[in-house]
Amino acid sequence: MNDVRVERDDDTVTLAFGDALIQSRMNTDDPTALDLAYSQVAMAFTMFVAKPQHILMLGLGGGSMVRHLLHHFPQSKLTVVELDPNVIALRETFLLPPDGDRFKVVCGDGAAFIHASLPFEYDVIVVDAFDEAGQPEVTSTMAFYKACRSALKDSGVLLVNLLDAEPLCSRLIGRIWQVFGESVLPLEVECGGNRIVLAASDAVFRACATDLRTRWSQLLPVHRDMLDGLPEVLEEELEPWMPKVRATATRSGARHSGQSSGNRGGQRKRR
Repeated sequence: MNDVRVERDDDTVTLAFGDALIQSRMNTDDPTALDLAYSQVAMAFTMFVAKPQHILMLGLGGGSMVRHLLHHFPQSKLTVVELDPNVIALRETFLLPPDGDRFKVVCGDGAAFIHASLPFEYDVIVVDAFDEAGQPEVTSTMAFYKACRSALKDSGVLLVNLLDAEPLCSRLIGRIWQVFGESVLPLEVECGGNRIVLAASDAVFRACATDLRTRWSQLLPVHRDMLDGLPEVLEEELEPWMPKVRATATRSGARHSGQSSGNRGGQRKRR
């Protein structure tokens, strides 16, 4: 099991593994707020699945995303799988509700849970599984990502939180590409040491590209605030899935303004 530590100051409660790896941080003045940058960027999934019915999350941590999702998506059912019982034992410390119809925590192996899942079961799968050593191998294999794709609905999205450390980060993004094809979107996290990767079907990416600005306008204000600048990034990254007329206009605008149409994060690859 992990060396689990809880640290408190005047306005935050932090969960850490070992001496350095911060797992979660809760603002005691607003427990539903997302305090760490990577968790804010993770909300980009809402551009692809606006109203998820069932979310599966691997890795509980201090429950920052759990509290946020339960508060802002009252229609969603949320299942969380956590391997470490010492982490689960802290759920009251981090103001997580008891199990009920909408929310439950399963103590078990996340990879095994995914492999045992029914096909087309989840709207969103969040892989945020870490231990003291970093990203467990069992939630980083080709077989694992294939099982995630099988467990997603056709309209669903996989969200993976990766440590932004090379060469492993690019290697894992490559594995996700091999499973999902071109419809994989790595997003940078400023000053966070993480990279958020979204993956889905071509149809899901095409639907988002087609009505990108409408979807942005329909996001909750809290998500528009924390994802400021995301529409411009998505217009560039989703260009291959845009209707041809719109994609041509986007390229012309980029040339006119002197901007490059390449990936701002340096991670987008075309095969």
